[in-house]
Amino acid sequence: MKRSGSANLPLHNVQVPEWLASRMAKLGLAITESIITEYGKNEIVRRLSDPFWFQSFGAVMGMDWHSSGITTSVMGALKKAINPLSRELGIFICGGKGKSSLSTPTELLSVAERTGIDGEQMVYCSRLTAKVDNTAIQDGFQLYMHNFIVSDTGEWTVVQQGMDTANKTARRYHWHSEGLRSFVEEPHTAICGSNQGIILNMTASKAGPARKNILDLTLEKPELMMQEFQHLIMPVHHDVRAADVDLKRLGTVLWLAHDARPKDFAELLLLDGVGPRTLQSLALVSEVIHGTPSRFQDPARFSFAHGGKDGHPFPVPTRVYDETIGILQTAIQKAKLGSTEKNLAIKKLHEVAVRAENNFSPGDNLEEVINKERAESWQYVGKTVFGDATPKRKSKGIQLRLF
Repeated sequence: MKRSGSANLPLHNVQVPEWLASRMAKLGLAITESIITEYGKNEIVRRLSDPFWFQSFGAVMGMDWHSSGITTSVMGALKKAINPLSRELGIFICGGKGKSSLSTPTELLSVAERTGIDGEQMVYCSRLTAKVDNTAIQDGFQLYMHNFIVSDTGEWTVVQQGMDTANKTARRYHWHSEGLRSFVEEPHTAICGSNQGIILNMTASKAGPARKNILDLTLEKPELMMQEFQHLIMPVHHDVRAADVDLKRLGTVLWLAHDARPKDFAELLLLDGVGPRTLQSLALVSEVIHGTPSRFQDPARFSFAHGGKDGHPFPVPTRVYDETIGILQTAIQKAKLGSTEKNLAIKKLHEVAVRAENNFSPGDNLEEVINKERAESWQYVGKTVFGDATPKRKSKGIQLRLF
């Protein structure tokens, strides 16, 4: 068994408003369909197992870029949007938060009847991944959410989250079916988080004598500090700071979208009529669809697509959000009819940005960029959980120079 990673996240208790939840479902579906069209159904299953990609995905959808709420909100939005089209897409999302997690076995057996995959095996995998992270690995986080994502070919990912009420943090765990070996002996390369002292790890190879049955955890208590693997630890501070983003990559997107498009940019992208602000969002969405794993080490950068519901780094620009959804939906529908120009244009947008990074040196004015977005937010019908954005004093121009 390959345990693909985990993430430590501050707890946030603010509910996702309907105006954002409905958009998250639409954008999540559009990104999912784009990935399936370009790379296949099992690629979206694999990506959901990557904690850095998952966090970037949530940030580009307008969620708080570093909070635990990304997990439940993203999976809830995907389940709502994908499951009605699961036969067509070949992807099924089971389980959820709280009591919904208890329905996972029933939902998996229903999927098995529709697809022919081994339902009993899927239920077994679901239960064992939860047991390992909730009981065999006693790190202080108790699971309260469990999602099992499976394709009609039988490849699966588990995204589940536990809570430590003492220090008010959540930890997200990711599993992927690729490379299945064992659930009970070294199922993950390693797992780490903020150092909380000695923990009980019943999956360590040294725990073999005590592991006659993974459900019987009273035989022995071998202790082992776990090594660092692919683990995302989000900061406590809520605002987006320069240290949280790759300024070169973010600056390149802003520069291309607002200041210095190549001469043949419109022809290259085939995105006529797309304004600079929407182009900025599309460039970051394009990266979520087409970027390689190394591109997602700074999830905060993707919040510059559609802001955050709490106003960090700026209010959600709903007009831009809707335009982005519309462009992606049009591209997907055209691709289904045999015309791939729009899809290629969106892919090219990411490629152009990556090439431009070679010659771009960012400034140190991230705070000015954020202030400009906030000042202009009302023009894009900006919203937060606290209310709508209103006009403020005129902002100064942003200088993002090419050296």
